Amino acid sequence: MNKMIAIVNVIAWAGFWAFGYLALTAESYSETQVVTAALLASAGLITGIIAYLRLVRGSERSGYARPSARMTREQRDAAQAQWGQVE
Repeated sequence: MNKMIAIVNVIAWAGFWAFGYLALTAESYSETQVVTAALLASAGLITGIIAYLRLVRGSERSGYARPSARMTREQRDAAQAQWGQVE
């Protein structure tokens, strides 16, 4: 499944850059073509971000990558309480 998500990620980012370039450098295109290119670029951007985040989550779960350093709510509250007492 990760390989399929990785392929989708690459295709999405390639579409973002290709259609984004077309939308930004269009001189002789009609307004409809520019809007279509911009919409396809934004779809590639959104799809690429979602696919990348799923790959990161999957690699953390599998142990391939270290889990991100997240604090629990209790740890955050304790740190905040200590920070308030320093004053």
